[in-house]
Amino acid sequence: MLAALIILMVMVGVGFVLNPSRRQFAWFLRLKRPAWLSFERLIPLIWIGIYACFYASALLGWTATRSWSLMLAYLVLLLLVQSYTWLICLTRQLRYGTAVGFAGWLWGLGLATAVAPHSAPAWQLLIPYLLWSPVGTLVTWQMQRLNR
Repeated sequence: MLAALIILMVMVGVGFVLNPSRRQFAWFLRLKRPAWLSFERLIPLIWIGIYACFYASALLGWTATRSWSLMLAYLVLLLLVQSYTWLICLTRQLRYGTAVGFAGWLWGLGLATAVAPHSAPAWQLLIPYLLWSPVGTLVTWQMQRLNR
């Protein structure tokens, strides 16, 4: 129970710290998006689901291993994912979002590989992120071309 609360508190804390201001986020919302991005209103719901999967995966990973290094790997993934919008909004450079998105996907792949021998459900809960992350990275890459 304590591990569940600590993991949740860390996730909320990282989300709170790496959250752009309203003014910064307003700039991000004004950017042009690819025409095929017709499901943008669903993106917050997709991310809520992915964060729920992160939480469950980290908790299962901890239960299976009691490994602080594995928890550090989950924290790095969380920092990469959460810093995507924050970094874009802070720097007003979409290329940083593309780079962070790709780095996060690579890190997530490594994390899934590391946790797989210990807990099948833990690595399977990373699949939604591993499927969604390339879509987000592609959107950001295309947004770079639309917002020069």
